[in-house]
Amino acid sequence: MSCPICQKPGDEKYRPFCSKHCADVDLARWFKGGYSIPSTDPEDMEKAIDAIERGETGGEDEPTRH
Repeated sequence: MSCPICQKPGDEKYRPFCSKHCADVDLARWFKGGYSIPSTDPEDMEKAIDAIERGETGGEDEPTRH
């Protein structure tokens, strides 16, 4: 199997990646939302707007600011 980041042959130690570097690149993409699927559901959009207006910036575990 080739590395999904750079297409080099994968290494069993970092499977499916070829190196720690490529594994870290993939992890960074997850953290930055690079693999997210945008929603077109109007309810999701309303919730996002409400969260922005309340000053919430991120995940569920983050404390709410009032």
